[in-house]
Parts: sequence; structure tokens; C-alpha cells
Amino acid sequence: MIEAARSTWPEVAAHVAATSGVAILPFGALEQHGPQLPLSTDTATAQEVARRLATLLDAVLLPPVHYGETWNNAGYPGTVSLSPGTVTAIAKDIGASLVLSGVRALVIVNGDWGNREPLARAVKELVDEGVIPAIVLDYPGMDAAIDEVRESRPAAPGLNHAEEVETSIMLAIDPSSVHPERYVAEYPVFPPEFGTVPMQLHPFSPSGVFGDPSSATAAKGEYILARTVEASLAALKTFLANLP
Repeated sequence: MIEAARSTWPEVAAHVAATSGVAILPFGALEQHGPQLPLSTDTATAQEVARRLATLLDAVLLPPVHYGETWNNAGYPGTVSLSPGTVTAIAKDIGASLVLSGVRALVIVNGDWGNREPLARAVKELVDEGVIPAIVLDYPGMDAAIDEVRESRPAAPGLNHAEEVETSIMLAIDPSSVHPERYVAEYPVFPPEFGTVPMQLHPFSPSGVFGDPSSATAAKGEYILARTVEASLAALKTFLANLP
């Protein structure tokens, strides 16, 4: 594995030439995660998964994109959101630029729900236009791993935000960034259409927490990360095998 941000251009060129030429891009967000977690939680998680994958695949680890489409959290100060079109454009521009460095495939590790649609569009256009083979990973295996270790009930089906799950992950990645003394549980009452139509989250939770972080542990976070990386490798198997 080579970390592009800490390497010289000849080192990157030599690595790409001597390997499969895969580059891995963590795509995160600057988004509120309650009073106990940093705004960079989504970026840190994507970067950790990407780093582990890059190590296992001997790939080029790119610096993360620190911003994403996170409009639904825009009501909390500190959150900075990009438009969906900007997310798509950034991913496409990075993919096109990598070709000039000899990179032969791009793997995007997506760290935020709002990025899913615009990153999927970027990958489709990169492939359809013949720019570069590309794939986006939306944390395969993570939901199953969460179900195995979760003790608290979720605030809504599929909603894991600033509660036990994300707090556990950050305890595994960077415990110094977690503030247990600020833990608070929030279980808002959502309207029936929640999850089916766009809506901002700040009216439902003053703290930005959706669930209960009090049962979070680093061991749970490590298990979730390990299972996610394992499933990501499985998801990449056919993609990597079919590279030109």
C-alpha cells in the first residue's frame, strides 16, 4: 500500500506500475454527530475502511474528500453540505485525473448516506464514458455486523446516527475524539413519511443523537469495521478480476 498524500510522484508512479494500479478514495462528509463525536466521523470511518482495503490490496490510498451531500443535517452548526451534482463532479474529476497517473481502476469508499446516489451516478458515468473502471462501496456487510453487536434499539429502522454504532466505531478508530461525559439518548417521534421523503433532522433531535450511545464499546466498533472490510473484499472480487 502507498499513501498518496505522504508520497512523492515517482514513488506513486513506481507503485502503480508494479501493482494492479488500483486507487482507493474515501468519500466522507463534514456532518454533525451529536455532542460526543466529531464532525469528521463519516470521513474518519470511510478513511479507516479505505486504509485497511488499500493495505490488503496493495493499492494507492488517496486523501479523503472531507465534504459530502449532507443537507438533512444542515440545521446543525458546523455541518457543511455539497450539492449532489458537486459530489458527482468531484468523483468524476478525480477518476479522470487518476488515469493520467497510470491508475487502472478506482474504488470509492462512501462514508455518508447522502453520497450514495451522486456517487453511484459518478461511477456509472465514468464507466459508461470509458474513462476508468470504477466501483463504489456503501459499506457492504456493515448492517449485518451491526445487528450482531447492537444492544440499544435504533431510533428508526436503518438509522445509525451518533448513537451506539457510530460511537463504537469512533472508539475503535480514534478514542480521543469521543466524549463519553456528553452521552445523551434521543428517541424522536418521526412522521410516517420519514425515510421516504427528504427532511431535515434538527427538528427531531436537539442534540443530533438518534438512539443511545451509552452501550458503545471499541470492541463493537472494531468488529463492525472488520466485517465491513471482509464483505468489501468479497464485493470487489469480481470487479478486480475483470480489470483490463
